[in-house]
Amino acid sequence: MFSDDGKLKFVDKNQNSTQNTWKILIVDDEEGVHTITKTVLSGFTFEDSALHFISAYSATEAMQIMRDIDDISLILLDVVMEEDDSGLKFVKFVRDELKNELVRIVLRTGQPGQAPERDVIVKYDINDYKEKTELTSDKLFTTIIASVRNYRDLKAIEEKKNIIEQNRIGLKNIINASANLFEIHSLKEFASGVLMQLISLLKLNNNSMYIKSDGFTAAKDNTNNKCVFLAGTGKYSETNRSINDCYDFDDEIKNRLIIAETRKESYFDDDVFVGYYETHTGNKNFLYMNGCADLSEDDKRLVHIFSSNVSIAFDNIYLDKEVAETQAEIIYTLGEVMENRSKETASHVKRVANYTYLLATKYGLDEEESFTLKSASPLHDIGKIGIEDSILLKPGKLTDEEFVIMKTHAQIGYDILKKSTRSILRAAAIVAHEHHEKYNGMGYPNSKKGNDIHIYGRIVAIADVFDALTHKRVYKAAWSFDEAVEHLKQEKGEHFDPHLIDLFLNNLDEVKKIYAIK
Repeated sequence: MFSDDGKLKFVDKNQNSTQNTWKILIVDDEEGVHTITKTVLSGFTFEDSALHFISAYSATEAMQIMRDIDDISLILLDVVMEEDDSGLKFVKFVRDELKNELVRIVLRTGQPGQAPERDVIVKYDINDYKEKTELTSDKLFTTIIASVRNYRDLKAIEEKKNIIEQNRIGLKNIINASANLFEIHSLKEFASGVLMQLISLLKLNNNSMYIKSDGFTAAKDNTNNKCVFLAGTGKYSETNRSINDCYDFDDEIKNRLIIAETRKESYFDDDVFVGYYETHTGNKNFLYMNGCADLSEDDKRLVHIFSSNVSIAFDNIYLDKEVAETQAEIIYTLGEVMENRSKETASHVKRVANYTYLLATKYGLDEEESFTLKSASPLHDIGKIGIEDSILLKPGKLTDEEFVIMKTHAQIGYDILKKSTRSILRAAAIVAHEHHEKYNGMGYPNSKKGNDIHIYGRIVAIADVFDALTHKRVYKAAWSFDEAVEHLKQEKGEHFDPHLIDLFLNNLDEVKKIYAIK
């Protein structure tokens, strides 16, 4: 038998799979009601999906089934079971406790006096009310079709609402993620942040499981065509290397990166997303992410929107990098001018900067602050610009009067730099002012002691003295590496911060590499 719209039709009665079925829960304490209902409706489908029947013989049993199964389309419900109002209590349970507003509920009662139709319709969220005596075969079919169709339509609306909400959340996450990324100024930290944010975005729904996704980011310099690995997750998380060619990967990855660079755009390919970002300076950046096979079109659109923001952020990173490198180059040049004026080796400021960066990172300053201090350190003796040549270039020991004048270079340097609002120059002002203070309070210009000396001054003091000892000056010969190390040990807690000295001594292998810079 077929319904008027042709959608209810005969199928194999032996079908027992629950996939692609409309689940019908029969709740009635009479075995015969279950048997008759299943017999009458057996072998029919709605929109090419079979009806799958689930039986409960009490409201209590039905409650447990509803807790366990969340996609039941229709409940055919008796009113009087273990109690006179068991069915009505069950309706309250489904609607109020489970918050299930999608399932259609049809009351079937053999005792209409126990639950008058008007009272029940008004007080309870049911969708139809039938007396068992009036439920003929045809009317049962009609009721089933109408109820399942309503469930289908409500389910579709609910799914669309969920998609809209997911997109709203996704866009909100993109805004938040982009804001966080725009605050990052280190290229490696930014690349790592992009990976983490993208993985977070890809977990927007149950079909996007990317906790163990594999991915990496890399940057290709436009001048030397060298590709530098920046950050990775999954199987790429241990990759931390520079590679001679930007496509020094396996053929599959290599070909996908070539496609992205040729097209000059990001794209999805089967299980992979390849992000391509070219900056205004011509530098090319790649993002490679496995695990994208089950992404919905909405998720892919979110990734592309996010990628547009990533592209802008990459541009900002390189602009910041260019400004920072220009600023650092100017500062190095000024520092070298001062060292050349005092007849010291031009590489002194480079070595001091590297010793400074090493100690800053080992001490625990973050990457940004360590880089700022490294960039500022070449100006530690900028105040010597105010010292006359007869004192600055004197080959012998200074007189007491001359030394008093020489010591003023710390204050002069501070006065030159202190008015700047730039982070590097502010740091340079501190360094110039305090790098001659001593941990025991016997330094100058203000005889500061211990931790009252700014950490910048304590770090650069070690870097400056060690390099000055190990290289020839107009007033002294160079000490050996070991002699200079021994001097630091002797001055631990006197001239120098003891904790910083320990950090220096614990990293002598790296110190020797800097010492070798000419």
